[in-house]
Amino acid sequence: MASIPLVDLGGHLDPDHPRAHSSARELAEALGTTGFAYLSGHTVPPAVRAAAFAASRDFHGSTLAQKQSLAINAFHRGYMGLATSTVVTSSVATVTRPNLSESLMLMHALPDDDPGLRAGKPLQGPNQWPGWLPGFRDAVESYIREVDALARYVIRLVALGLNLPARALDHHFDRPTTFLRMLHYPPQDRDDAQQFGSAPHTDYGIITLLAQDNTGGLQVRPRGHTQWIDAPPIDDTFVLNVGDMLARWTNNRFQSTPHRVVNRSGGDRYSLPYFFDTGMDVQIACLPTCTDAAHPPAYPPVRFGDYLMERLDKNHDYRLKHAKTPAAPPAR
Repeated sequence: MASIPLVDLGGHLDPDHPRAHSSARELAEALGTTGFAYLSGHTVPPAVRAAAFAASRDFHGSTLAQKQSLAINAFHRGYMGLATSTVVTSSVATVTRPNLSESLMLMHALPDDDPGLRAGKPLQGPNQWPGWLPGFRDAVESYIREVDALARYVIRLVALGLNLPARALDHHFDRPTTFLRMLHYPPQDRDDAQQFGSAPHTDYGIITLLAQDNTGGLQVRPRGHTQWIDAPPIDDTFVLNVGDMLARWTNNRFQSTPHRVVNRSGGDRYSLPYFFDTGMDVQIACLPTCTDAAHPPAYPPVRFGDYLMERLDKNHDYRLKHAKTPAAPPAR
């Protein structure tokens, strides 16, 4: 039975540290086989992570009216109610039922004078915050700062693992597309095999860094395997996985592995996936160290924003309305 490797990052974010090269080799091996890895020795303080989970529980414990006051908008920011997301673009399953989850979606912060924000470009808008929860924003923004720094270091390890200079990919993330999805999975019917907290799917982008609580329920299916394997919580680790765009970028050297969530614990499950992706205008084309005469590029270049919006438009109920009406620039 396959298992998910654990990579110890050594407690630093320095790509020039001697430990970085061994971490990069281990990470490249994990992402090239299972497409997943546990990360220990990271730099996100336990107290910051715990505060973010507490904030998520407080938000999801709010009244439905309060949560719906932040209903997700055309900029993909806000509250997504139960059973409003169906992964119809899944390449690994025929999904007909919506996910049994609810979430608050927060994306990359933008200054008020950001040109994309002022023009109302796709996904370039302000976040929505639950003002009725004192301390929520501070706790969540502190967590985002820490996990974002970790994500940027992982990208440098990815570069090293592909025989590129550590900072070779940094410029693609000067204006990153990021998502923090604060997820709540209510208990599922143990006898309903067709209901998922999150149906089988692959992620759209570059990397995902997942903090999960102690409930369990995450399962993955590595390439060449027909059975799902559990990805149980391990204290003070993150679960890292490859998204579709990183698989394309690396000519399938790294695997975008199917995964799902089945919450049959009898209790509530909370998780904090952080999706760290390139800028919307970045062209994803096969990296030079991932192709040779025997391995020509498997995919044509694609603009990341085009790929992302096509999937968001198909998989989220609210997009059916907003796709017909272009987003107006945010009110000043």
